[in-house]
Amino acid sequence: MTEKTAQKEPGKKPAPSKKPKPQQEVVVQISLSELHPFPDHPFQVREDASMQETAESVKEYGVLVPALARPREDGDYELIAGHRRKHACELAGLATMPVIVRDIDRDAATIIMVDSNLQRENILPSERAKAYKMKMEAIKRQGARTDLTSPKISAKFRSDDEVGQDAGVSGDTIRNYIALTQLVPELQQMVDEKKIALSPAYQLAALTPKEQGLLLETIDSEQTTPSLSQAQRMKKLSQSGELNEDTMLSIMMEQKKPEKNDITLSGEKLRKYFPRSYTPFQIENTIFKLLDAWQKKRQRDQSR
Repeated sequence: MTEKTAQKEPGKKPAPSKKPKPQQEVVVQISLSELHPFPDHPFQVREDASMQETAESVKEYGVLVPALARPREDGDYELIAGHRRKHACELAGLATMPVIVRDIDRDAATIIMVDSNLQRENILPSERAKAYKMKMEAIKRQGARTDLTSPKISAKFRSDDEVGQDAGVSGDTIRNYIALTQLVPELQQMVDEKKIALSPAYQLAALTPKEQGLLLETIDSEQTTPSLSQAQRMKKLSQSGELNEDTMLSIMMEQKKPEKNDITLSGEKLRKYFPRSYTPFQIENTIFKLLDAWQKKRQRDQSR
């Protein structure tokens, strides 16, 4: 090429460089047998009334929101979001379901899986604890955040704080929930069943597995569960190496003040929402009907 031909022609603009178009994700129908659950998926798929409603909806209208999955190295696909929808399809007798396939790594998939499920209601404490822990560990593996302008802030901003920020709670709340994963399964179940409140459960998580086993025996023999104050003292004794069968029993045998669970609604405040002719019985009846309708709406929203 001569020097003359290599020069740009005067007045002629260079051709704009062509940028590759972003690849659009496509919804595809995938066989249910090719969709495998996310490893260590912390959220249970329950056979409850909400699931039955979802299955009936899927049978009549199909799956309205596609699931999200990623390819597995050995073939087939790994579900990221859509475990309940897949089970609803199985109950409805369908062979396939609509899925968006996204080629992402395990850590990115973990974060999406946790975030998409935490929007649901009626999540058990043990499920929330395992989910928070999975997300925190995924964030740690991804490395330090780069969206924080100050290096000092970035250094102090821990992965559990980031999980809390995304969830709209404090880092301390995240740390407390993650502590629940240190409870033995039997105690986790008691927390899920609300036999043990969250505040004492956070303290009991500091006990060794052997001490937790001893606590289970004491709960069974005394037919009572520890209060926050009792759990705090057990934790302190555990840290000093003084928690044993005798000290635990003496704590658990203490008389606890009964907790009040009654809720009182002011009749004066309620009156403005009802006709003056309504009796207290009619008001109460109407309130429970509205609550039933509200609960059904929540279950429908949850199944979408």
